[in-house]
Amino acid sequence: MLLWVVVGSSLLLSLVLPFGLKPILQKLGVLDIPNERSSHTSVVIRGVGITVAVGIAVGLVLSLLTGLVPVDRSVVLIVLAMLSAAAVLGWIEDYRGLSIRLRALIQLMIGAVGTAALAWTIGQSYWWVPIGALAVAAYVNAANFMDGINGISGLHGVLVGVFYSVAGMLVGQFWLTVAGLVVAGAFAGFLPWNLGRGFVFLGDVGSYLLGASIAGMAVAGLLAGVYLEYLLSPVLIYLADTFITFLRRIRAGDRWYASHREHVYQRLTDVGLTHVQSALVVTMCSALVGAAGFVLATAPAPLAIACSVFAAAVVALYIYSPRILARRRLIPADG
Repeated sequence: MLLWVVVGSSLLLSLVLPFGLKPILQKLGVLDIPNERSSHTSVVIRGVGITVAVGIAVGLVLSLLTGLVPVDRSVVLIVLAMLSAAAVLGWIEDYRGLSIRLRALIQLMIGAVGTAALAWTIGQSYWWVPIGALAVAAYVNAANFMDGINGISGLHGVLVGVFYSVAGMLVGQFWLTVAGLVVAGAFAGFLPWNLGRGFVFLGDVGSYLLGASIAGMAVAGLLAGVYLEYLLSPVLIYLADTFITFLRRIRAGDRWYASHREHVYQRLTDVGLTHVQSALVVTMCSALVGAAGFVLATAPAPLAIACSVFAAAVVALYIYSPRILARRRLIPADG
């Protein structure tokens, strides 16, 4: 019962707080102005990810104050510190802007310091620090790059949060179950604001929060002994989309970090899908790959091979889905 009170608090705060935050952000001029690279056509308030950050922070703090998380409390505090620092960085980027190099340096520092603290707390080697730093910085940017259409980030937060909560139950890491559900609840509370009339955007504060929440839980889970398949499989579609797009832009001589509309999910909207439909394709493919990964982690060899092939097929189908849809609808598809 207490678990659902904590998760419900995160969801409720994320759902209600935008009523008060929207006019403040509008007054501050924290707005997203559409351009030729945008997937929307009207000026939209961004930065509402602050409310999701508050929801997650309150949920995790309540889980500690109420004794819901009886052990590994320091792990929860470190993950909370990592996602909070990333959210602050994202807010600064939303409000004032920062150079790419400075953003990358701070992201790496958040990952390095957080991983070092986790390694010390859990009793793991500090050789994990550079891996953790790169993982956090990489996924913060992946989440930011993938946050380009309505619903996609909110659904991703819900999906991965639920998968990680199940992983926590399967391996006896209750802190991960609580953290995963809190993240899922907070992003679920944001979805009505991003999908309904008068929609708003997470902004960099929200996408950085999403990336750091997932990466922070993943790094902590890995150091605590959670199967890599449990942690990697739900985010594989996001990583594949980001990596493939990165390679395509590098090969074309484009600046990989510049705004563009070349991600798979964006190209799906170009061939006729709505924002919600494209976001659902990403989410459904992530769910399928995630489920395959969970079976793969403990399956005997024949079943493990079958799950690996299935997951690879889903990833490939997702990557080529814009071309497949374009051919069916006789619409040219880029790349």
